[in-house]
Amino acid sequence: MSAPFEERSGVVPCGTPWGRWYQTLEEVFIEVPVPPGTRAKEVRCSLQSRHIALSVRGRDVLQGKLFDSTVTDEGTWTLEDRNLIRIVLMKTNRDAGNCWTSLLENEYAADPWVQDQMQRKLTLERFQRENPGFDFSGAEISGNYSKGGPDFSNLEK
Repeated sequence: MSAPFEERSGVVPCGTPWGRWYQTLEEVFIEVPVPPGTRAKEVRCSLQSRHIALSVRGRDVLQGKLFDSTVTDEGTWTLEDRNLIRIVLMKTNRDAGNCWTSLLENEYAADPWVQDQMQRKLTLERFQRENPGFDFSGAEISGNYSKGGPDFSNLEK
C-alpha cells in the first residue's frame, strides 16, 4: 500500500504565533511546540464540534470557535517527545470545496498565497481519490480549481 497523498505530496502549512496548522480533504492538523519536558498532565485540551481550547502549564495557547464543524468523537491530541502537541480534527464536510481559510473564525487565517496553495492541494487530493490508479502527488494544477475544481463525476465512463 502506498503512503497517504499528503505524505507523498507534502503539506501546505499556515504559520501562527503558537505553531502551525494545515489540512487535507478529511482532517485539520494543528502542531504546537511546547517547552521540552512537558508532561501530558500539564496539558489541557478540549475539542468540541466547533470549539477548541488548549492550555499548557496553565497558560492559554489557543482558544476559540473553529472555522467549520468537526466530528467531536474523532478529534485527538497527542504529546510527542514531550515537546510537540499534535491535534487532529476530522472535518464534517470532507469535499475539496471545503478548504478552511482560517483555523478559527476570524483568527489564524492563511494569507492569500497559502490559501491558494491549500486549495490546489485539496483539489489534487480529490483527483487522486477519484482516480486511484494515477499518482497526482507531484502534479501542478492551474485554471479553475477553486471550490474543489470541476466536477467530472457525472460523465459517462
